Amino acid sequence: MERGRAREEVRPPYGAAAAVPAASSMRVPEQARGEHTHGEEPPVAPRAQVRRHSVRGQILDALRAALVDGDLAPGQVYSAPVLGARFGVSATPVREAMQQLAVEGAVEVVPNRGFRVAERGPRELAELAEVRALIEVPVMLRLARTVPPARWCALRPLADATVAAAAVGDRASYAEADRAFHGAVLALAGNGRLVMVADDLHRRSQWPLVDNPVTRRADLLADASEHTALLDALIAQDVTVVQSLVREHFAGADG
Repeated sequence: MERGRAREEVRPPYGAAAAVPAASSMRVPEQARGEHTHGEEPPVAPRAQVRRHSVRGQILDALRAALVDGDLAPGQVYSAPVLGARFGVSATPVREAMQQLAVEGAVEVVPNRGFRVAERGPRELAELAEVRALIEVPVMLRLARTVPPARWCALRPLADATVAAAAVGDRASYAEADRAFHGAVLALAGNGRLVMVADDLHRRSQWPLVDNPVTRRADLLADASEHTALLDALIAQDVTVVQSLVREHFAGADG
C-alpha cells in the first residue's frame, strides 16, 4: 500500500501525531501465517499482507526519523512493546523494524531487553565521510564533464528541498532530502548498485553522535547551501569549482 493511502499516519514515539491502526485491525488469519492444517492450500490474504507491510514501513520510517532527531538516544535501550504502545501498534511491527535497523547497524539486539541505539564517535563519522568521498567524488567529477546542463537543472527541486528543510530545522526531513539529492546525482552514472552502497553509507553518516546527538540548524543550512552551490557549478560545467565543492562537502560531512 502506498503511504498516502494508509488510513492513519504513524506518529513518532515522542511527537504528537495520529497513531497507526490498532493492532487488532492488523491481525492476519492463522492460514495466512502458515498455520493451516490437513495439507490445505492457505488462502491468499493480500489486503492483510499489504497492511502489515505498510505499518512496518511506517514504523521503520518513524524510527529512522527519531534517530536523526535524537529522540532515540545513543546507548539507550528501547523495548519493542514500549515503543509499540507509543505508536499504537503491537510489538511485532516495531520488532521487525528494529531488526532492520540492527542489520543496518543503527541498533544492536540486547537479549530479553530490546534494542540499544549504537554509540558512535567522531572517528566513525570521519571514516564514513572518507569512504563516501572515495566513492562519490570521482563519480561526480566524471559526471560534471559528461552530463549536459539540462539534466542538472532537473535536480533543482531536490536541492531546494534540502534548503527548505534546513531553514525550519526539520532534521528528519533534511536527512531524507539530503539523501534524495545525492542519490539523484549518482543515479546519472547509471549504476544502481553504486547508488545503493552510497545511500547506505550516507544513512549511517546521519545517525547521532554520543557527544552531539542533534545536528545544529546552522550546520543544516551550511550543508544545504553547498548543495545549491554544487548544482550551480554542475550546470555551469565548471569542473574546477565542482571538485573544490565536493571535497569540502565530504570533509565537513554529515551531508
